[in-house]
Amino acid sequence: MTKIIVTGATGRMGNRITALSKDYHELRLVGATERKGHEAVGKDIGHIAGIGDTGIKVTDTIEGIIDTCDVIIDFTSINSTLQHVKLASESKKAIVIGTTGFSKEELEPIREVSRDIPIVLAPNMSVGVNLLLKVLHDIARVLGDDYDIEIVEAHHRLKKDAPSGTAMKMAQVIADAVNRNLDDAAVYARKGVIGERTKKEIGIQTLRGGDVVGEHTVFFYGLGERVEITHKASSRDTFARGALKAALWISGRKPGLYDMQDVLGLK
Repeated sequence: MTKIIVTGATGRMGNRITALSKDYHELRLVGATERKGHEAVGKDIGHIAGIGDTGIKVTDTIEGIIDTCDVIIDFTSINSTLQHVKLASESKKAIVIGTTGFSKEELEPIREVSRDIPIVLAPNMSVGVNLLLKVLHDIARVLGDDYDIEIVEAHHRLKKDAPSGTAMKMAQVIADAVNRNLDDAAVYARKGVIGERTKKEIGIQTLRGGDVVGEHTVFFYGLGERVEITHKASSRDTFARGALKAALWISGRKPGLYDMQDVLGLK
């Protein structure tokens, strides 16, 4: 039995992870947290998630309950996640991270800590997206510089980071496949007289509106044809189930920095 704590448990993702955890007989929810001052603190998380009485009260810190778990599942904010990673390291607990928007500098502490504890870090935990990442690498490698590459992503109006972590992961996978430095190749906006498109560009464009859960399309534009690959998420449950799958997989693993490709056996 793998015991889990869900941080940000009343958020869009945390709520669904909490609710769906009851469907996994190999998992047991033992804790739920929210930020200090949140109205849910002190309330039964089951009532908030719509799964009935659980006897688990929402707390405003994991420090008092971290010893009860095997794995922390974290979909919060960059600062909160980094704090949770530090606490996980001190307590030798595994952690699954779905928070996005990290800079290279912010990722460094996570890489350091992964020498001591197992971490799954993934911008998107759906099975479909992670299968798509594997396919994109092969397509980009075969098509190479003869095809122009553009990525368009769309999310709900409340999403704070842009482009999405998934779009950036797709771009990195493609850049690696065609031997490009993404920092040099990425183009995030176009306006005015910008001249002809270069062969090395990888366009990454962002749309925000309404309640879009998540949509990503990669275009490979050739002469006389184009290839389009699209993933559309209609429910956050696909991401929540991926996070729960990751928690089951990582429990008892040796220290290291893993992603959903590892969890799903796609490497």
